[in-house]
Amino acid sequence: MGTTTFTGPIKAGNVLATSGTTVGKLANVGSVVMAQSANVQSQVAARATGVVIPANSQITNITMLTTVAFTGATTLGVVAGGTGLTVAKATIAIDVREVFSPLDGDLWVDVGSSDVEIYIKGANAIGTGVLTVEYIQNNNLTA
Repeated sequence: MGTTTFTGPIKAGNVLATSGTTVGKLANVGSVVMAQSANVQSQVAARATGVVIPANSQITNITMLTTVAFTGATTLGVVAGGTGLTVAKATIAIDVREVFSPLDGDLWVDVGSSDVEIYIKGANAIGTGVLTVEYIQNNNLTA
């Protein structure tokens, strides 16, 4: 199967600019939600995942499906550039889909002016999973 790549952001809607006060005349263009997934593992130190989201993006969701249970740890979290993005989770069992909560909502509203690599980090955690980050590309919001 072929693939198509856009440099984005991708917008959709049929009314580009407001020209009145009624629905149908009000701008209705919105952004497409993007997602990236990567196989991840953690062994004490943070590990690169290959998930890099563009500057000024808004994170909407971070999840992980565990393929090999994380053991030996008390917590596991998601980090970007050394800064915690999510509230740490207790050791995660196999075949569990974890939904991570924001540690600091401001970091989810706008990741900043540079691309950001996102990875998992656990205190002595050994295990693997598939990390998925959903985001709106270049939404450029400020908290």
